[in-house]
Amino acid sequence: MDPVEVVVVTFVTLAGLAIGSFLNVVIWRVPRGESVVSPPSHCPRCDAQIRCRDNIPVLSWLLLRGKCRDCGAPISARYPGVELLTGLLFLAVTLEVGLTWELPAYLYLTAIGVALAFIDLDTKRLPNVLTLPSYPIMAGLLLIPAIVDGAWGDYGRAMLGAVALFAFYFVLALVYPAGMGMGDVKLSGVLGMGLAWLGWSEWFVGSFLAFLLGAVVGLTLMLLRRAGRRSAIPFGPFMVAGALLGIIVGPAIAGWYVDQLGV
Repeated sequence: MDPVEVVVVTFVTLAGLAIGSFLNVVIWRVPRGESVVSPPSHCPRCDAQIRCRDNIPVLSWLLLRGKCRDCGAPISARYPGVELLTGLLFLAVTLEVGLTWELPAYLYLTAIGVALAFIDLDTKRLPNVLTLPSYPIMAGLLLIPAIVDGAWGDYGRAMLGAVALFAFYFVLALVYPAGMGMGDVKLSGVLGMGLAWLGWSEWFVGSFLAFLLGAVVGLTLMLLRRAGRRSAIPFGPFMVAGALLGIIVGPAIAGWYVDQLGV
């Protein structure tokens, strides 16, 4: 990378850390029907407003040793964890997608995916207020490179990929409603859109990895006796993880698989 690209990638990574801080607010407030804008961030125990100097992603948590400055209540390590995860994912996605017109779409998909994954882990649901607006937002962001670069074929494939993955999940929900919720169905189209823009190999890899990861984690939990056959395990995090892996390493995995087949 040339110096300008290094600066841009560094900026995107730092922006990812900051966005991760905002995602913590989204993860906590959206399921409770609260505004993500007001009131400002505050300690849930003593209600003291978080100072600007205590709101620096990751660093502030380390300097405060994971405690509220005012009352000393512990601050979960998940807060800097979400910030760091988002920053690293922004970096990985940027390095894979490149400084292109479609990059904003994939950074948005990454951010909304992180928020939805953690909300699903906490509440076992994927809020419509986040999933449904993601359709026009993703379609609009991908329309920019379609117009600028004339990538109408990619745009058409993205829309087809969204419909195909939505239909697949919808059928699964009809056949096995106990194992697949409508929130998963609504999320699938957004992920399918992002994966298919890059190519069908990314679409297949990202879609398949969701089920593979879900099966591995589910089996591991059962072996550790942390879950049973009837335990409800949220599938959204596996969908998001599979899609992000499909975006970042999808071509490499697809190429490896083709090599193994000797095609």
